[in-house]
Amino acid sequence: MIQFTAIGHAETAYDSIASMPIQGAGVASNTGRLVIDPEYVQGLTDLAGFSHIYVLFHLHQSQPGELMVKPFLDTVKRGIFATRSPKRPNPIGLSIVAIDRIEDNVIYVHGIDMLNNTPIIDIKPYIQAFDNIPNTRDGWYQQGMDPKTTLSDDRFG
Repeated sequence: MIQFTAIGHAETAYDSIASMPIQGAGVASNTGRLVIDPEYVQGLTDLAGFSHIYVLFHLHQSQPGELMVKPFLDTVKRGIFATRSPKRPNPIGLSIVAIDRIEDNVIYVHGIDMLNNTPIIDIKPYIQAFDNIPNTRDGWYQQGMDPKTTLSDDRFG
């Protein structure tokens, strides 16, 4: 058994999966807050020097799903590991958000795509030299429904 302890939670405008942005950075323009538990505040030292962070979180309102799912941006069923569906064998989410500012134990962010009160598992800095990989392939997504105009619905609720 693997266990994680939340280091904080997200505060967002979204109380249900339906009508949420389906992705964060570069797609969603909404703001939110990552409230870090007091015992982890020292770990935020030097984070303000980064423009973006990866946030790993527990998909706390998601139930396990099928291994084949129809993603929000497609009309064809795809393998779960070729999608970003929230109904996963292990309910772990990953988002990139832009840091607006950090005040005490609160990280104010842009581009958040999490439900309100989502437990935060970890935070890591986005580092362009490591994380911006050139010449990549986007698989089935290259056919491209627009993620800026497509919102989530209740298919994964």
